[in-house]
Amino acid sequence: MAKDLYCKVAVNCPLNDSILFYRQSRDEPRFDRGDLIEVPLGRRKEKGCVLEVDIPLEQIELDFSPEKIKEISGGLTDEIKINQHLLSLFGWMTSYYQYSLGQLIFDTIPKILKRPRKLSPIIGQGASLDFTLTDRQREIVDATTPLLFDGFSQSLIHGVTGSGKTLIYLLLIKMVVERGHSALFLLPEINLTPQFVEIFSRHVDAEIYTYNSSISASEKFILWKKLMADPQPMVVIGVRSSVFLPIPNLGLIVIDEEHDQSFKQEDRCAYNARDVAIKRASMLSIPILLGSATPSLDTYYRFTKANIKGCHYHAIAERAGPAELPTIHFVDMKSAAKKMDGVDIWPFDQESIEKIKQALNKDEQVLVFINRLGFAGHIQCSSCGFTFKCPNCSVNLKYFKKRGSVSCQHCDYHDRLPEICPECQNLKLYQKGFGTERVELLLRDLFVDHVVDRFDRDEIRSFNRLKEQLGRFHRKEIDILVGTQMLSKGHNFQRVNLVIILGIDSQLNFPDFRAGERAYQLLTQVGGRSGRFMKSSEVRVLTLDPDNQIFTHVRQHSFDGFYQQELKIRRLCDCPPFKRVVMIYFTSKFQSKAQNESLQASNVLRQLAQSNFESVEVLGPRPGLIEKRVNKFTWAIMIKSSNIKQLHDILVSLKDNFKHHYSISVKIDVDPYHLN
Repeated sequence: MAKDLYCKVAVNCPLNDSILFYRQSRDEPRFDRGDLIEVPLGRRKEKGCVLEVDIPLEQIELDFSPEKIKEISGGLTDEIKINQHLLSLFGWMTSYYQYSLGQLIFDTIPKILKRPRKLSPIIGQGASLDFTLTDRQREIVDATTPLLFDGFSQSLIHGVTGSGKTLIYLLLIKMVVERGHSALFLLPEINLTPQFVEIFSRHVDAEIYTYNSSISASEKFILWKKLMADPQPMVVIGVRSSVFLPIPNLGLIVIDEEHDQSFKQEDRCAYNARDVAIKRASMLSIPILLGSATPSLDTYYRFTKANIKGCHYHAIAERAGPAELPTIHFVDMKSAAKKMDGVDIWPFDQESIEKIKQALNKDEQVLVFINRLGFAGHIQCSSCGFTFKCPNCSVNLKYFKKRGSVSCQHCDYHDRLPEICPECQNLKLYQKGFGTERVELLLRDLFVDHVVDRFDRDEIRSFNRLKEQLGRFHRKEIDILVGTQMLSKGHNFQRVNLVIILGIDSQLNFPDFRAGERAYQLLTQVGGRSGRFMKSSEVRVLTLDPDNQIFTHVRQHSFDGFYQQELKIRRLCDCPPFKRVVMIYFTSKFQSKAQNESLQASNVLRQLAQSNFESVEVLGPRPGLIEKRVNKFTWAIMIKSSNIKQLHDILVSLKDNFKHHYSISVKIDVDPYHLN
């Protein structure tokens, strides 16, 4: 009688890092590596992916009886299979981000459907180019072209806003497609998709597909199937999850706005799509192109200081065409006039309102940026100082005037606007702070003959609504657009020559070593929406700290000056890029459990570091910046080292030497973007 053979399976569960063994059925068709199957797990059935087949029992290390190994239930689908390249990529991610392989695979692939609808591609027209490159653009294209078909390389285009990075992307993608290869174009936000679809579909002779939250589960499933079966060259434009698409014959990856925090996933596997894309390009031996006006400090250092082979840095210091960089003014709001004709115009100053008037009189449009939603940041009693907080989270409730309610930005809690203080029964309640809704209503009162609208998550709830609002602004149906960070990313607005930025001080004062970098990037990116088609334009930043050193570099458009200053600070505090950081979060319904578990884990980590990993520094534990969120408490440990291998090894050792309580959720965030 033939011996039983077994399969190694990555199961969609955290148990044993998701790697389990199952007996191959003699009746079912043979499964191969990468097949998606169904397996028994306890009393239920779970999804799995085959990693190895035909394994004899003697090659499996077991601490239980072989009779307990269950048989595979059957195949999950024949229409999607994980190819060898993606399995290798997922394997690297599992090791690097300390996340279970089975969960990663099934977090990533589309929902499997039996009757998906048809998918219609965008057909590229392949029209001849209707623009002329600047000398600097041509130099970069000429320098990058030989790299397109010569193995793995990394190129960074560090070009100021409006310098024409998109045209460079377009030319290089056209070359790759004409040679029979596909291209993947990664964007940080869905709202940038329409403008890139427009320019690529006009000039690239290939099918173009988008991949983001606006397409249905059915369309995602069909696209995966098509990519697995169709080798013809195509262009895929998508957000971070697009990095996992099984694009055949992939020849080039482009990442626009590489610095953007949206490339970092915060939940489940905390991966950075930029870094995964670089790894994927390396594994496929193809070039990758990064672009940004404000590259992340880590990227800038790697391309300019670290002397890494195969890294090519290209700077563009001037805008394309007649456009010039805007003049940037920092307005001291401590002394600025905040009343106009007896009317309270806070959070604006009088001169900014006059500047808006002048722009509107010239038939121009105005952008007003503030990275806060709602009408007021919180409600506070004028008598005893009581502040209305979320009962589920350790944050203040925001006031939204349009819907007449206070609500939490971290959970679903909302309530009607309070009328009385519950502590002292005082009827006078202050509405403290401001957000996009308050600014929009103020501007509507001041400019009654003009159209003022909002562009934020509260107002934009769908991709169609997003396209509609952008279309209205481009058609000049909106005169003043008030928006959040959604406005800062790569948009080309032809009639905008005045941008006003509010609320930047809270960004600068955030307790995070990247606060200065994020503030600099935000100011540069938002200000970069001004004057992209004109010689004269202006950005006004309203602040209580006009002498901040970061503002000097923003005013002078000196990205190098800012980064040199920031590098000195990072070196002093042993932060990236000089040391790598990992955050470990412990979350529980009970504050004491989260605190005690994190304390015990930190003690184990310190013992491990002292005995085996001397380059690793352990900090904490401490409560999360928002300790209570959705009725769960979080405590955090930071570990850092200049040796990334020791960081990973100590995490593996922690798993071997410390078993957390089943009621505690543990999340590992390697290379965190935020220190929550």
